[in-house]
Amino acid sequence: MDLLNTLVDKGLRRELPTREEALAVLATSDDDLLDVVAAAGKVRRQWFGRRVKLNYLVNLKSGLCPEDCSYCSQRLGSTAEILKYTWLKPDDASQAAAAGVAGGAKRVCLVASGRGPTDRDVDRVSKTIEAIKEQNEGVEVCACLGLLSEGQAERLREAGADAYNHNLNTSEGTYGDITTTHTYADRVDTVQKAHAAGLSACSGLIAGMGESDEDLVDVVFALRELDPDSVPVNFLIPFEGTPLAKEWNLTPQRALRILAMVRFVCPDVEVRLAGGREVHLRTLQPLALHLVNSIFLGDYLTSEGQAGKTDLEMIADAGFEVEGADTTTLPAHRTEAASGGCGSHGGGGCAPCGDSAEDTGQQAAGTPGARPDLVAVRRRGAGTGLAPNA
Repeated sequence: MDLLNTLVDKGLRRELPTREEALAVLATSDDDLLDVVAAAGKVRRQWFGRRVKLNYLVNLKSGLCPEDCSYCSQRLGSTAEILKYTWLKPDDASQAAAAGVAGGAKRVCLVASGRGPTDRDVDRVSKTIEAIKEQNEGVEVCACLGLLSEGQAERLREAGADAYNHNLNTSEGTYGDITTTHTYADRVDTVQKAHAAGLSACSGLIAGMGESDEDLVDVVFALRELDPDSVPVNFLIPFEGTPLAKEWNLTPQRALRILAMVRFVCPDVEVRLAGGREVHLRTLQPLALHLVNSIFLGDYLTSEGQAGKTDLEMIADAGFEVEGADTTTLPAHRTEAASGGCGSHGGGGCAPCGDSAEDTGQQAAGTPGARPDLVAVRRRGAGTGLAPNA
């Protein structure tokens, strides 16, 4: 297929596809799906080989969020029966992180619900970062605390944070349909603050909220322009008790096409398969490893993931290997150009209110493909007395 040959050539040169080419990937048929995966897989292997980076989420503060993000089980007005608790103590958070590191995670993502941190919250998280770094040599720490005020990104970096996550989630044109308590511009501003402070910027999207193909391409092109080092791709988890509970329109094939499009647009960036992969990719999860080079291990913020042992077996059975702590994730041209934590990036990546790798597909219950039985509320790990899934 000429389209795929063109996209591979551009991906190997880190050249941005046209919008028409990106839209064409989303419009390919199921008959062409394996060809699309194989083509995007060539680009993935060029920049990341067969390595898979493991990330582990620690939910520092669950629920009780004043924001109204429609996709989120922790939102204002949510009746989802999720765990609710206030800030974990630094030692408790460090213990939770250690379980993920023991399971092979290279990065720990510290997430807290809320609009954004107070200065006192930044102090609290800084102590948590220091505790994790002291007890887990070589681990990366990414903070995801919401909208940042002036100077907060710098303080987090001084405490030892390596990265900051704040997802764009959807296109600028449809953002107001999903959230009204803050703006798309607010999110862009926080990503830029993190980048300017020398933190590795992490910003991604949620697919499956009713958006069009054009909306998906818009947000991925916007991410390419923001130039984060990592781009998490979440698929909506339609939690009962949220406004998007009946949105079940994703199929495994559609999810794979979205991941392929992201890889073609962001060829040399850490593309992370995040929340909703078990719900929407199901038995096709191993195929996604040919498109992404990073996944979350175990559970998410308020939902359960598949067993950590199953994640590791899936990676090995698909012919990939877990990336070691002594390996640099990003290609040399990005790391060498970095001044601080993020790099250039020539040719031209965890979130507030629980939108990081989590409470984030479509097909109303009863429609073919809907799997509400796979939406399991997290009842173990951080904030509970039960062992974590890692």
